[in-house]
Amino acid sequence: MEDRYSVNSPRRILSFSKRRRATVSFLDQDNKAAYSGFGPKTSEVYGFVGSITTVVATGIFLVWAYVPERWLHAIGISYYPSRYWALAVPAYATVTVVLALAFYIGLNFMSTPSSTSSSTMFDEFSREPSTSLPLMDEGDDRPIEPISDIGIHKVNALMFNNDVK
Repeated sequence: MEDRYSVNSPRRILSFSKRRRATVSFLDQDNKAAYSGFGPKTSEVYGFVGSITTVVATGIFLVWAYVPERWLHAIGISYYPSRYWALAVPAYATVTVVLALAFYIGLNFMSTPSSTSSSTMFDEFSREPSTSLPLMDEGDDRPIEPISDIGIHKVNALMFNNDVK
C-alpha cells in the first residue's frame, strides 16, 4: 500500500507520493479550467512578451527620432520613415484625446436640461411631503417622517432668509 498525503485548499492541491514527485495544481481564474504542472500560465507569458515588446518598441522609436541620420547610415540603416512622423503621431494622438474629451463634455452639456426647466426640480420620482402625520402630545416621541423632496420655495427660504421657522 502506498503512503499518500495531500493538502487541499481552495486555491491549490498539493499531493505527495513516495512513487511520484510532488505535483501542484492551480485553478486558472482566466480560463476557469484546471491547470497542473510546473510551466508558466498563458497570461503570464502574454504579459511578459507584451512588456518586452513595449520596451523594445520604445527603444526603436527613440533611436529613430533622436539619433542623427549619419549615425544610422554608418550602422547600415538607410530606410526608415520620415522624422516628421516622430512628432506628428504623438501630437495627433494628443489632439485626438483632447477633442474626444471636449466632445464628451459638450455632449453632456447638450443633454442636460436648462437651469430654468422644471425637470431640474421635479421628475417622475419626486415625492411631496406628507401632511397627514398624526398629531401627538408634547411628551410623545414623533415618528420619523417619510422620505420626500423639499420644495424649491422652502430651499430658497432656508438658504436666503434667516427668519425661516
